[in-house]
Amino acid sequence: MYDRENAPVIWVNFLVLGLTFLAAITIVPVYGFAVGYDGLEWSVFLVMLAITGFSITVGYHRLWSHRAFKAHPAVRLFLAVFGAAALQNSILNWSADHRNHHKYVDDKKRDPYAATRGFWFSHIGWIIRDYKSGSRNFDHIKDLARDPICQFQHRFYIPLAILVNAGLPLAIGYWHGKLWGTFLLAGILRIVLNHHFTFFINSLAHIWGTRPYSTKDTSRDNPLLALVTYGEGYHNFHHSFQYDYRNGIKWYAYDPGKWIIHTLERLGLATELRRAPRLAIQKARLETQRAQAISHLNSNPALEHLRHSLEDAYKNAVTALEAWNQSRIAWMDQKQILLREKSRSIKGELDQFKIRYRDLKRSCRTAMDHWQQTHASLLNAAVA
Repeated sequence: MYDRENAPVIWVNFLVLGLTFLAAITIVPVYGFAVGYDGLEWSVFLVMLAITGFSITVGYHRLWSHRAFKAHPAVRLFLAVFGAAALQNSILNWSADHRNHHKYVDDKKRDPYAATRGFWFSHIGWIIRDYKSGSRNFDHIKDLARDPICQFQHRFYIPLAILVNAGLPLAIGYWHGKLWGTFLLAGILRIVLNHHFTFFINSLAHIWGTRPYSTKDTSRDNPLLALVTYGEGYHNFHHSFQYDYRNGIKWYAYDPGKWIIHTLERLGLATELRRAPRLAIQKARLETQRAQAISHLNSNPALEHLRHSLEDAYKNAVTALEAWNQSRIAWMDQKQILLREKSRSIKGELDQFKIRYRDLKRSCRTAMDHWQQTHASLLNAAVA
């Protein structure tokens, strides 16, 4: 539970967030105009911005909070160290809050950064006020509490944060001969951007965008927001299928986090990547569209004559999806058997499966097209 009434200010958080922001909008540009920044300074800034950002989204978020994949100890140590440099608390504290966020999403009393309390609260207010009644409970992250890397990072979080967040830029700046310029970009400006890019996931990603997979909570999908949140802008999908290592499921969706994880898998550094079943994703979209259409029907009696055709189109689409999915699984199973046994009889069966699979795929596409047309017609009628 969270005390929302008389929460005291956490002065350390307030000063860190406030002073770094103030320095980023004053000292950083003044120094830039007076002295200037060179290419190496900007390069160090961009590299550290990416590394610390992905240490949060790939590491804190997808690896530890949601256990969406497993990673080699070297990868986990790297993500833990640079995650500390993002100054967003330890893995254990971050994950404890985030799992509560998913479990109690939008609950004003139990969601640590409930978007239903407004943009300011979910973006930064919950960090600078101590809304927690008592110490943070780790009972729901016992799996992480047993992880030696998480234990190490939690114990030495402050030294790691200082060493990597301040020490590394200063060391590179000293070597380059541009001590303060490197520190201002890669230390100060970078940490402010890291903070607010992550905070946008808690705030804007629950306010701005669409809800194609579920309308049960405030999470939104927004491709534009994905550009500044390291691919985390497909937030409605994430809340619907939080165990999936992807956020943007289309191949073209900007989600560098999934590309990093997939690359780690190809290199043998990540295993057991979890993906939501294609059928479950498609059915979630259908159900959301159906709920939207039913809402229009219930609010407008003049559209009641469309209910029967809508329900028929929905049932046909679901049936076609399920049949196609079963055929696809059977075909893939037979294909694996053929590869192992190289049997001619199995090849003949596979050809039959392949023909049936293609037929069902066409039927599925036809049923889905009919559903989309029916759904669009109803929405157009509702607007008219």
